[in-house]
Parts: sequence; structure tokens; C-alpha cells
Amino acid sequence: MITLIVMTAPLRAHEVMPSVLNLSASNGEMTIVIDINAEAMLASINLSEIADTDAAENAQDYDALRALSGQEIADRFGAYWPTFAENFTVLADGVPVAMEQSGVIVLPTENINVVRQSQIRMTGTYPVDADSFQIGWAPSYGTLIVRQNDVAQAPYTGTLTNGELSAPFLVNGGSAQSGAQVFASYIPIGFDHIVPKGLDHILFVLGLFFLAARMKPLLVQVSLFTVAHTITLALAALGYTAFIDDFFLGTFGIEFIAVVEPLIALSITYVAVENIYMKGLSPWRPYVIFGFGLLHGLGFASVLAEFGLPENAFIPALIGFNIGVEVGQLAVIAVMFLCVWQALRIDRGKNEVTQGFALYVVLFIAAIALMALNPAPLQTLTEGPVWVFAGPLAAVFALCAVSIRLRDRVDAYRHLVAVPASVAIATVGAYWFVERVFL
Repeated sequence: MITLIVMTAPLRAHEVMPSVLNLSASNGEMTIVIDINAEAMLASINLSEIADTDAAENAQDYDALRALSGQEIADRFGAYWPTFAENFTVLADGVPVAMEQSGVIVLPTENINVVRQSQIRMTGTYPVDADSFQIGWAPSYGTLIVRQNDVAQAPYTGTLTNGELSAPFLVNGGSAQSGAQVFASYIPIGFDHIVPKGLDHILFVLGLFFLAARMKPLLVQVSLFTVAHTITLALAALGYTAFIDDFFLGTFGIEFIAVVEPLIALSITYVAVENIYMKGLSPWRPYVIFGFGLLHGLGFASVLAEFGLPENAFIPALIGFNIGVEVGQLAVIAVMFLCVWQALRIDRGKNEVTQGFALYVVLFIAAIALMALNPAPLQTLTEGPVWVFAGPLAAVFALCAVSIRLRDRVDAYRHLVAVPASVAIATVGAYWFVERVFL
């Protein structure tokens, strides 16, 4: 189980982030600037199917491109432009607008393990009497955030996924989404950051779950974690934590998120290690979880910053994102509870040993079959190899089956399921901490 989960650790190295398009138009002249991961496009990585470039089949091509200079990438993207243009759509009143590339800037980065952003600038002409624009691109290019600039009122902001074409938005502004529309659109963004992309947050929540699979301690922990990360997420989104970033950049020459990420990994290790030695809530654990929740909220904020919050509906977007995060966390807890529920029942005295053991044998075989078959629909759902999730679940099913067989032992579920799972979680957290600090 430890090996399977630890193998997911490199997924943090080259996380897939959305591309951001800024559009300005006036008097028939249009300028578009898109922040993209040029190396991923040049390597023909399908960004709609993965959460990290390391999970792509052609990850080696991507890494080779990452080693090239910025000018070399700019030159290669210039040669790639005809392919990009075929997969990029701009419509004015439903009629295609021909766009011409006017420059590529590859932004420098000191760390090869950090995604290097590039900016594509393009220009085009459209009929001066056009009423609306539409934007879209190929599904393989991943998520695209479209932002309309330089209009007097209600600029359009939209998030496009799966190659969808944006709804028509007015050339002169006035097409901003309503608060309800923004709220609804940001819920799946928050959920997606937990399931399937938030492996570190998933493991932290599971660390809370495996302390004691009873309602009161679980409710206390999750509530404290939720309140804490909601506070820092809101403060960061409102700009009240910017002074921390300024301090770390000015004093140490690093961004604060570079400190937050290792501490999040350390939080995973802490809660999992405490599970091994504690059977219930310690006097200090609620305070520790609250503190770690503050850190996780800053991690959520760094992701939300990539998407941005529309000025006309800032609060609905923030609330929608946070609700999506909460639903994702509750989904993780619900799935794991269903996975161990029968083992818990038998451990607490229910005489369903034969049925329970047979159930976990079937579930174990099913998980192994999913790993072997690696079906495409599940790859799309998990945004990566199916074994990343099916492998650990298979291990949990096997441990539950063993705990049922040895049900007469005192605390069989705790010793044979909760503790081994916590050891695995602690190992991954420790690995991530070392990786994020030293590797």
C-alpha cells in the first residue's frame, strides 16, 4: 500500500494549471494574450486527461522541452503556430476571425520543477459592427479562463473545459455572469481541486478519518479544519495575506507558497503518526488541526489565484469554490466510510463474518481488475492512471478482509486497518516534505 501511494508523490512536481486568456478589442482591432504551458502543447500532452504532466505517456518529451532555453521554446512554438491556430477559435457574430501571432514570451523560472509559463500574443481584425465574440480551443489544451478587458462595464469572465465554446459575450461589455451563475461555476472548480487533483488534501482528510471512525471525533476534526481553511482562503482571496508573500520574497527570496507546501506535507505526516499512538482526540489535536487548516487554506488560495475571481461577483465565486472544496472533502470521507463500513460493523460485534469477508474479496478483485484494465472513462475521471486511486483502495479492501478474519483480536479494525493506513499516509507525507524541501 505504501509503495502504491508513494508512487503518486511526483504528481505534485508539474501540476497542470489552467491557461488564462485576456482579450481586448476596439474599432475592429482585437488583441489576445494567453498564458499557457507551451512545453505541454509542444509535447502533445492531453491536458484535459491528467492532473500532472508527469502522469502523461510522453512526459519524457515534456521534460526534455523544459530543459531548453526560453528562446528555443519560443522558436519551436513559432513553428507550431499553424497547428495551434487550427485548434483555436475566435468568432465575431458567429464568423471566424483570423488571428496572427505577434510574439511569444517564455517567462523565466529558476526551478525546473516549476511549471514555466509562456505568453502568446496574437492580433486580428473583426467587423466594426459586430455585436458579440466567442472563444474556444481544442479539449487537449485543457482548461481555459477567458477574461474580457478594456470595456466600460460588466466584462465577461468564463471558464471553459472539455473544448467547449464560450457563450456569446458582447463586444462592448455587459455580458458578465450573474452572481448565481458564477457561484454555480466555481463549485466544480473547488471540488476538482480535491477530487481528483488534491492528493495532499485527500490524504490529510483521510488522516482525520482514520483516527477514529466515529461521528463525534470526526465531526470535531472536520469542522475545525473547515473553519480554519475557510478563514485563510477568504483572507488570501481578499488580499489580506499579501504582506506575508512580500516578507518572504524580500527576506528569503522565495514565495510563501514554497513554505506552505512542505508544511502541508508535514501536516499529513503529523495527523497520521498521531493516529498510530492515539485512539481518540488528544487535548492538543483540535488546536493542531486548526493550525494546519489555516495552512491548507493558503494552499487552496494559491490554486484559486490561478483561476482568478471576477470583480463583479467576487463573493459568490469565493463561496462557490469553498463549497466545492467542502463537498470534495465530504466525498472522500463518505467513500472511505463505505469502504470500511462492513469491517467496522463486524469489529463492533455484528455477526456477518462470512458475508463481510466475501464482500471484501470481491471488492479487492474488482480494484485489481480496474488497475489492470485501466479503462479510458476512469482515466478521464481520475485525470491520470486509474491505479493511483484503485491501488490504495485494493490495499484497504485487503486489510479489511484480514481484520474480519482476525475479528477476535482486540481492536482488530484499528490494528489491522486504521494503523497500517495511517503508516502509509505518514510515509507519503514525509516523502512529500523531503521532496518539496530538498529535491
